[in-house]
Amino acid sequence: MKIIAAYLLAVLGGNSNPSADDLKKILASVGAEADEARIELLLSGIAGRDLTEIIAAGRQKLASVPSAGGGVAVPAAAATGGAAAPAAEAKQDEKKVEEKEESDDDWDFSLFD
Repeated sequence: MKIIAAYLLAVLGGNSNPSADDLKKILASVGAEADEARIELLLSGIAGRDLTEIIAAGRQKLASVPSAGGGVAVPAAAATGGAAAPAAEAKQDEKKVEEKEESDDDWDFSLFD
């Protein structure tokens, strides 16, 4: 990821075709190690291609990836009665809090004695 970021920084800086040495200089300037094998892999994969086309192709691939975080819990709650389940959980949480508060009465001293 550092190598890709260095490549993009070089392109943003005006170098439309950065070399391995350019990427190594950028990585060295921030104290990161430059893995020559990965740099060569990136440069060989990008060689002869336009960066905007590569980014557009990546966006197309990401558009097909499902990204519904927490979608499983919503249908489960609807199937079990919708808002009744969270309300039952809230009551259980209140009981737990009350039990914890009552257990404080078991101490043999008071802070105000």
